[in-house]
Amino acid sequence: MAQSPTIAIPRKKTDDVDWVGPIRNIIAQSYGESPDNYATETAALQRCRQDAVKGAGSDMTGRDLLYKYFGQLELLELRFSEIRVSFPWHDAFTGKLTTQTSLAYEKASVIFQIASTQSSIANSQNRSDPEGLKRAFHFFKTAAGMLTYINDNFLHAPSTDLSREVVKYMVGIMLAQATEVFFEKLVSEKKGHGMISKVAAQASFLYSGLNEEVKEFMGRGIFDRNWVTLIQVKAKYFTSLMHYYRALVESAADKHGDALTRLILADNLAKEAHRLASTFSSYFVSSLSPTLPADAGTAIVDITKAHYALTTEKMDEAQRDNDLIYHAVPPSEATLPVIDKLSVAAPIPIQEVYAAPEVQKVIGPDLFTKLVPLSVHESASVYSEEKAKLIRSEVEKAEIADGEARVALESMGLPAGLRKWRQLVGDNGEGETGVPREVEAWAEEIQRHDGIKGIEKALAELDRLKRQVGQDLEQISNDLESESRECEAMRVKYDHLWEQEPSAGPNRPLRQDLKAHKDSFQAASSSDSQILNLWGSVRADLNILLAGPDALEGYFVAETSDSAAPGAPSLLDLSDDFGREDQRTIDEIRRKVNEVDERIGRINKIKRERAEVLKDLKEKVHNDDVSHLLLLNRRSPNVEPSLFAAELEKFRPYQSRLAQTIQAQAATVDEISDLWRALNSSVKGREWMKKTDVKEKKRGDAIARMSKARDGWAETREAIGKGVGFYRELADIVGQLRRSAASFVATRSSERDRLVSKAEASKRTTPSHSSAPPPPPPKKNTLESSFSALNFNDRQPPPPQSYQSWPQQHPVASGLPPPPPPAPIAAMQSRSPTSYMTSPPPPSLPPSQPSSYPPPPPNRQGTGVLPPPPPPPQQYSVPYGNPQPPADPYARLFDTPGLPSQFSMSSPPPVQSPTNPPPPPQMQHQTQNWPPYNPQAPQQPYSQYQASSPMPPPPPPQAGAPYGYNYGSPPPPPSGPYGAYGR
Repeated sequence: MAQSPTIAIPRKKTDDVDWVGPIRNIIAQSYGESPDNYATETAALQRCRQDAVKGAGSDMTGRDLLYKYFGQLELLELRFSEIRVSFPWHDAFTGKLTTQTSLAYEKASVIFQIASTQSSIANSQNRSDPEGLKRAFHFFKTAAGMLTYINDNFLHAPSTDLSREVVKYMVGIMLAQATEVFFEKLVSEKKGHGMISKVAAQASFLYSGLNEEVKEFMGRGIFDRNWVTLIQVKAKYFTSLMHYYRALVESAADKHGDALTRLILADNLAKEAHRLASTFSSYFVSSLSPTLPADAGTAIVDITKAHYALTTEKMDEAQRDNDLIYHAVPPSEATLPVIDKLSVAAPIPIQEVYAAPEVQKVIGPDLFTKLVPLSVHESASVYSEEKAKLIRSEVEKAEIADGEARVALESMGLPAGLRKWRQLVGDNGEGETGVPREVEAWAEEIQRHDGIKGIEKALAELDRLKRQVGQDLEQISNDLESESRECEAMRVKYDHLWEQEPSAGPNRPLRQDLKAHKDSFQAASSSDSQILNLWGSVRADLNILLAGPDALEGYFVAETSDSAAPGAPSLLDLSDDFGREDQRTIDEIRRKVNEVDERIGRINKIKRERAEVLKDLKEKVHNDDVSHLLLLNRRSPNVEPSLFAAELEKFRPYQSRLAQTIQAQAATVDEISDLWRALNSSVKGREWMKKTDVKEKKRGDAIARMSKARDGWAETREAIGKGVGFYRELADIVGQLRRSAASFVATRSSERDRLVSKAEASKRTTPSHSSAPPPPPPKKNTLESSFSALNFNDRQPPPPQSYQSWPQQHPVASGLPPPPPPAPIAAMQSRSPTSYMTSPPPPSLPPSQPSSYPPPPPNRQGTGVLPPPPPPPQQYSVPYGNPQPPADPYARLFDTPGLPSQFSMSSPPPVQSPTNPPPPPQMQHQTQNWPPYNPQAPQQPYSQYQASSPMPPPPPPQAGAPYGYNYGSPPPPPSGPYGAYGR
């Protein structure tokens, strides 16, 4: 059977619209941003309108495109409410063009298009299929909702199709057709005749009302005449159906008279509907009525014809039965009771349509989401603060709950105290009577590093290096002392003929370095003693620690045993006469221990659950953004409080779960407190626990002893390593000092040999009888004698000095006449040798002044032959970079002409007189360069050895240790047990 034809709303037509220019202007003027940054979004909006209102058809795709465009218009209006664009639309009924710049006009026209599309989709459904029936019913109601939204929100319509009367009439058509579809659904499902008659009564009421309302539009050329005829047919048709199904209900209720009257009415109305349908079919042209199905004429004729035949048949049957059987008097039509109407179709609001997830997915993201008005930003910040308050409150509650649980357990000594009870009943399973795991780890660590043998080997190496350094220092000291004694012995023997410089000057750098190295050596020796003391204090315990697992376990067993109380704390070790009562006590203790342990685990589980819920709440709050909702409700005044309250309700389940965890934790803590109190109230248990405490204390002392041994081993090992490194470095430096001292001694010895030969020759050539008076004996070189020799009235120039040493060289005081010019001597090569000290090298030494020796008395035998003057004493350059000693404030005084130098080893010069003329000019001598030291060859001066083989500097002082093993200055005794090695 053909389905009843329905009416679809005609579509509006439009022309192209330019969105780009107006949007760019508003972005630049109102938001102060570059419009070029939103060129893509503007083009997307332009394309969205083109697809929705011009390119799409009256199907599901067209509906989705319209949904998307209208959604973007809603969002656009929230940002650009003042935008002005020309929107041209043609009237759906009259075709008249209307153009307005209001965005509301564009929105109303798009909604009209959506309603038209939805009615067309409903009209095209196959209602013989249950799914088709559902879709037709739904889309007729949504079309009615769209049109209702237009009437409720858009006043003063500029076109006929958007006027309130026309829109209201189309809403009535959509609801009547939705009711008709529902009626078909009831009939197909064979529902009760009473319900069907009520729905038919509702459809009859709606169509009859439309039939009356259409008279107001007659002559205005708005609606299609076929619409009017079809509505008249359906008004008669559904009124007939109403009476027909009600007659069936009354016939079943033995109201045969009422049933007969209703069947007669139904037959008459069916006959009239069939007549109108035949007329409609005769002049219906589908091309002139595109909003109706193409088979609307034939379909309505077939439907009315079938119904007319049915009612005629039922009426004849009821008449015959009443005449033959019931003999009921049919009442008049006016006295029949009114049939109740059942409203089954209501408009679906547009808000409900757009709230559907599939519609939101179709709309997609906001094209201009980056453009957020300032007012929305302010409201969003207020909401963020509300969320922050909520999070702070819940975090504070969770922290308080965690703290309460921790404090409650700590006040009861849990869970540490539970371990003792487990050990007491033998359920610990931790090997408390054996060797602790950390002690085993210490033993393995020491064994990996060679244990005691490694320490002993390192100590032997330390002792060997120490002996070597000590022997080298002693040898250097002996060599320097021996050389100094030999030099002074020659000076005593030859008196004024001895020209070698005293050893105190040249060997001063060597002695300074020697003293520094000895001081470092003594400080290191003090640290060695402390290391040995530490090693001796822990070696016995290390022997126990490294004796093996069995011996170590025996040690712990012995340490934790109690000879006064031979019974072990564990109840498993009790004697065989352990009574049944005690066994019951053990079982009771074990049960309570297990219950306490289970509840402690429950608290830990509650904490983890609370932490997870709190984490989920924070993540949910962090990801929550209501800017979109604030934007949608921007035009609603004072909406923020209610909106915020509604949005914060999303977090209520998390808050409830957190509150439940806090309550569960409090109950569990109370249970633990009761169980723990009962566990500690056992007299027998307290007695056994005291024994356990004694054993635990002994065991802790044994572990501490092994820990001290391990720490002592590690500290000794580290200190010995540092000490060995120090002695190796010191041995290298002392070895170089020893070789330098040996070269110095050899050079001085070679020089002495040469000077001895020269002094002997001078003795032989000097006459034994001289007319000149013998020189006075040398005065004792004291401060008193020096000042007694001062004569400030005698300004005669002093005689030339016979001996000068480097430390006493000073320039002649200004203002005094210079001494007679001595013969020039070749200047010694001046260099800055590599400093052995950490201080910077001294400045280059000034050229040495040649020393003159006074000539012998004149030969009174008239030989006229003078012996050649002795060569100047060999000069020694300082091999170390030590700074010069501070100058003597009185040294320059002794350079005054006429005063003898207190730093000269020569005898006082004879007085110059006409009979004793001044000595002849001194011959020039060049400083000799000696070859390197070789036992088979002449020795070189110490200065040349230093230049060819410089001494390396000592290691720089370590940070934070100004002394210690630094060789520049003698260090103080170490402050700590490992001060010398630790620096």
